[in-house]
Amino acid sequence: MPIVDPRTGEPLTPESGSEQPSSAAAGQQGAELIIDVDRSNIQQLLETSMQVPVLLDCWAPWCEPCKNLMPVLEKLTREYNGAFILAKLNIDDNQDIAGQLGVRSVPDVKLISQGGLVDQFQGALPEKEIREWLGRYFQAPAEAQLSPEEQAAAALEAGDTTTARQIYEELVQQWPEHTPYQVELARTLVAAGEPQQARALLDALPPEERDAAPARGVRASIEFGEEAPSAEELAALEGRDDSEARYQRALRQVADGQYEAGLEALLALMKSDRAYGDDAARKTLLRVFDALGADHPLTVTFRRKLFAQLY
Repeated sequence: MPIVDPRTGEPLTPESGSEQPSSAAAGQQGAELIIDVDRSNIQQLLETSMQVPVLLDCWAPWCEPCKNLMPVLEKLTREYNGAFILAKLNIDDNQDIAGQLGVRSVPDVKLISQGGLVDQFQGALPEKEIREWLGRYFQAPAEAQLSPEEQAAAALEAGDTTTARQIYEELVQQWPEHTPYQVELARTLVAAGEPQQARALLDALPPEERDAAPARGVRASIEFGEEAPSAEELAALEGRDDSEARYQRALRQVADGQYEAGLEALLALMKSDRAYGDDAARKTLLRVFDALGADHPLTVTFRRKLFAQLY
C-alpha cells in the first residue's frame, strides 16, 4: 500500500509496481534494528512501519550536527531493543525520497508508524531531550542508561566535580549551540573552585541566555562566594549574635552549599530585624532562590515560608 504523508497527502513512495526489495533483503531488514535506507528498500521499510514504528533519520555527509546526532540515535535504538527501527537516509544520495518526505534541512528525524507520519523534530537535540521525545510514544526500557546530563548531575551531587566537568566539556564540544550545557559547565566550575572561569563562560553567552534565570543563578553563586566572609573573618564573629554576624554566617553557609541552613538563618533574620541592611535578608533570600532555580525543592519550600511571613 502507498504510504502517505498526512501533512500533505502526497505519497511517500511510488505506487505498486515500483522497484521492490528482494526477499533476502526484506528478511535481513526484519532482523536488524539499524539500517540504511534508499530506493531499494524504502517501500518495504515503510510497510514494515505497519507492524513496528520506524525512526527515520534524514542526514547528509556534510552536516556536522548529523554526525553528533546519529550515535545518540543508534545508542537509544539499541537500548530500546526493538521498540522501533532506526532507518538512516542519506539525502544527498536520495534526493527524490527526501523531496517526497518534505525534508528541507538536516538533521530531520521522523517517527513513522501504521503507515503515517506521527511526529518529527529538526536539529541535533541533546540526548536528554530525545529521551523525553521518545517517552511520548514508547515506554522507557527497564534498564535505561543514565543520560550524560544525569551522569554529570549525579557526579556533581557526589562532589565529583572532575567527572562532572569532563562530561559537560564533552557535551559543550558536541553541542556548542545548546547553551544550557555551557551554563551547567559554569555551575560545575563554581563547585570546583574556579569562579573566574565560570564567569567568563557566562559572559560569553548570548544576551538572552546570559540574562535568563539559569545563568543568573550561577552568577549569584559566584557572588555569594565573593561576598561571604573568609574563615578568619568568620572566626572573628564568634560569640556575636547581632544582625551583622548572623547575616555573615548565613552568607558563608550559602556559599558553602549549606542552602537549607542558610535560608533558615536568613528567614529568621528577616523576622527579627527586617530593616537590617535595607531589607538585606529578604533580598538575599530571593538571590538564593535564583541560584537554586525555581523548581528546586528548597526554593518551593522557602518561597512559601517567605510569603507566609510577609503576609
